[in-house]
Amino acid sequence: MSGHSKWSTIKHKKAKTDHQRGKQFSKVSKEIIMAAKIGGADPEMNPRLRLAIQKAKSVNMPNDNVKRAIQRGIGGGDDSNYEEVMFEGYGPNGVGLIIETLTDNKNRTVPNLKHALSKNGGSLATKGAVSYMFSKKGLFVFPPESPDEKIMEIASDSGADDIDIKDDGSIEVMCEFENFETVRVAFESNEIVVENASIEMIPDNIVQLTLEQAEKIEKLIEALEEDDDVQDVYSNYEAPDE
Repeated sequence: MSGHSKWSTIKHKKAKTDHQRGKQFSKVSKEIIMAAKIGGADPEMNPRLRLAIQKAKSVNMPNDNVKRAIQRGIGGGDDSNYEEVMFEGYGPNGVGLIIETLTDNKNRTVPNLKHALSKNGGSLATKGAVSYMFSKKGLFVFPPESPDEKIMEIASDSGADDIDIKDDGSIEVMCEFENFETVRVAFESNEIVVENASIEMIPDNIVQLTLEQAEKIEKLIEALEEDDDVQDVYSNYEAPDE
């Protein structure tokens, strides 16, 4: 089992202002609504809703907001017809981008994305031009002071294929998308606290950038994330530590 994870180099991180937090709540609410519409209101029977609720907790979304979103999803007054659409694109220096959206109006979303990309040195790509460079994976993050040996044992036995212990003591475990529920249940049944569990698009190949080049792609990603229809943006670049 590999001891290295690409995750720390690919997830776009930035300080969250109140404005950004409000956008996070809106995006998570849309995901909860859609998950409840598709699979019902019981998170134990609806893995997608369970993940959406966990995402809500990770951004400190109030429980009342979560409950309202679930009720809207199961028929409590939400008539939005959201559609999941994945777009592919390129940023400066050939960086690949996967842009996941939840939209009720593609005629609004597409020109908005084109504008954000072109303004920041990027462009939309044809379907399949970028996605072949990424793989859908399950990711589990454990806080520092977690029982690393036990986590490694459970991860190995349940079918996970990548473990990374970070400098701060936190642990990341990655698995194939198909094994996500098996691995999740294994940790849960052993009462191992998971800080975050999610499904992510992980790049198979990394584009090495300078700090200056990375700043440009980060500006582009921020512009894309400002769009209310954009749920997640994944990229395949790596930059040296400052």
